[in-house]
Amino acid sequence: MPIKSSSSPEVGELARSLEAVASQPGVASLLVLACDGNGYAADAVDPVLKAQTLPVVGGIFPQIVLGACRMEKGHIVVGLGETMQVETIAGLSDAFDDFEDRLEALEVDFSRTRTVMVFVDGLSTRINNLVEDLFSVFGLEANYIGGGAGSLSLEQRPCLFTNEGLLKDCAVLAFSNLATGIGVSHGWQELEGPFEVTESDRNKIVSLDWQPAFEVYREMVEAHAGNVFATKNFFQVANSYPFGISRLAAEKIVRDPISLGPNQEIVCIGEVPEQSFVHILKGDPASLVAAAREALRRGRESFEGRPERRAVFLVDCISRYLFLGEAFEEELKALSIDSEIPSFGVLSLGEIANNRKDYLEFYNKTAVVAVIEA
Repeated sequence: MPIKSSSSPEVGELARSLEAVASQPGVASLLVLACDGNGYAADAVDPVLKAQTLPVVGGIFPQIVLGACRMEKGHIVVGLGETMQVETIAGLSDAFDDFEDRLEALEVDFSRTRTVMVFVDGLSTRINNLVEDLFSVFGLEANYIGGGAGSLSLEQRPCLFTNEGLLKDCAVLAFSNLATGIGVSHGWQELEGPFEVTESDRNKIVSLDWQPAFEVYREMVEAHAGNVFATKNFFQVANSYPFGISRLAAEKIVRDPISLGPNQEIVCIGEVPEQSFVHILKGDPASLVAAAREALRRGRESFEGRPERRAVFLVDCISRYLFLGEAFEEELKALSIDSEIPSFGVLSLGEIANNRKDYLEFYNKTAVVAVIEA
C-alpha cells in the first residue's frame, strides 16, 4: 500500500504526492487526507484534482494522523488496489431533498462491494438523514467507514476531495471490493438523565422535558463542575459533557454540543430527533483510551482479509483529542497494531460506521477503526 505524506501546506506538494502514489504499480484509486491548517483554496486545488485519472476520495479535516504522528498541517495520500466507484450527493443541508430517491438511482454492483467509504461535510445539517437513507437503500450488504470533514472554526467551506474538485455541503461515497473489519467504541458514561427531547430542529436541541434545553443542560453540568459557564465559552465546557442518545440494547450514540444558537438552542454535530431520550455524559482519559483499544480489537476480530496484508484506517473524533490533551498519545498507541502495519487516519467532525451487523450510524466523540486490506 503506497503512502506518501508531507507536513507542507503547499498545494504543489500535494500535487507531487498524488502523482508519486498514482504512478505506483497496482494503485487503482487514491485516498487523500489533508489538514484544515493548510488553508487550501478551491481555485488552487481544483486543477490538481481534475487532472487525476484515477478515482479520488477524501477530505480536509481538523487534523490527520500517520502512525503515532498527529499532524496539524500537511497531507497523506494512500494508494488503494481497488478501483472505487465514487458518487457525490450534493445539497446535504437541503431541507426538502429526498436522498433515498437519489441513492436508489445509483448503479452500484453490490455483488462486488464489500466496503463503502462515506465522507461528508461535517457542518451540513442533514447528515443523519443521509446516513439513515444509506442504510435504508443498501442495508447491511457492506461495511461502512468515514466521517465528517471541515474546520473547527465552524465556518463551512469546501472540504471534500473528488475528481470534480473541492466540494462543500455534500457527501462523497466510494464503493469498493476492499476487505475491511470495523470497530466502534466511545467510552463516555452517564452523568445525568434521561431527558426527553421535546423540541429539536435537525441538529439543534430546543427543549428538554419541556424546559429550555440550555437551562437544563447548564443546571446539570454546573451541579457536577461548578460555575463553569461564567468563566469559559460554551464549547470549552460542553466538550467534556456531550449528549448520549439512548439505543435499545446498544451503546449510546454520542452527540457533540458545539455552540449556542441565537435563541440559546444547543447546536450539535448531527441531528437529535424529537421524542428521543438523551443523557448528559462524562468521561475520563482511562475510559476513552480503553474504548479506543476496544474499537481496534473489534476491527481486527471482524477483518475478513489476509492477516499479512493489513493497514489501519482511523476515524477518531477531534473532540476526543481536545478532551484528552497530552493523553491522546495513549489513544494513538491503543489504536495501533504494531509498527510494521501502516496506520493512517483523520481527526474528524463526526464518524460514520457499521460492520455488516449493526445499524449504520453517524457518531460524535467516538473512535472508529477500519482494519483494511492493504
